Amino acid sequence: MAKRSHNEVQESLRELTRIFRPKDPRKFVKDYIRKYRITGGYEEELTLLVERELVRLNSPAS
Repeated sequence: MAKRSHNEVQESLRELTRIFRPKDPRKFVKDYIRKYRITGGYEEELTLLVERELVRLNSPAS
């Protein structure tokens, strides 16, 4: 996956996380990968990205 494309995937996933606030990050990422036909091998990295974004959204603003 090209660097620019990878960054676009990450940003898109962050935005969708902010909108939907998934209860199960792993399932959310699996559905995202299947729907948008993302190259395999990034599932763990993208799941961590969603989990970090959820933590950031749930923590009080500083």
